[in-house]
Amino acid sequence: MSFYPTDRIALFIDGANLYSAAKALNFDIDYRKLLDEFRKRGILIRAYYYTALVEGDDYSPIRPLVDWLDYNGFALITKTAKEYTDSQGRKRWRGDMDIEIACDMMEMAEHADHLVLFSGDGDFRRLLEAVQRKGARVTVVSTVKSSPPMTSDELRRQADTFVDLADLATVVGRPRQAHSNPPKFLGAEDEYDETV
Repeated sequence: MSFYPTDRIALFIDGANLYSAAKALNFDIDYRKLLDEFRKRGILIRAYYYTALVEGDDYSPIRPLVDWLDYNGFALITKTAKEYTDSQGRKRWRGDMDIEIACDMMEMAEHADHLVLFSGDGDFRRLLEAVQRKGARVTVVSTVKSSPPMTSDELRRQADTFVDLADLATVVGRPRQAHSNPPKFLGAEDEYDETV
């Protein structure tokens, strides 16, 4: 990653997308290490974390992570996931955070020199182009080393720099722990099957 020591840096973490990419690479993200790494690279002015939450659950496995992030230097952006029934009659949830990420990146492009997007979602290609026109450099962090790849080619081409998450595993990762109840993250397609 190429950063200047005086860079004002803002992180934009698509929680579901990053979780899926790290899971595909068989490690978990250590968010304390992630913050420390970017604080070393410049002036970290904001670290946004985006996730949709299922409301009404007595216990949500993601709640401890969300609470920890909220108290440890992340700006947490959440919204309630919407329930729907698919064509096979299964209960599903949808919680797309793309608009929230886009609005915050456009706003921060005027205050930061370097924006780091943790997502491989190709829908962000045009957003990257827009913030680059405002003068911000953009690094995309995702992976092409998983099967299937977790990032779109168009997004990689638009970014000033692409960093494969696999190359950061030793820096911001920890060995994957077996979860008896995996977090109810919405998947890379912004939905998940409640029976998972």
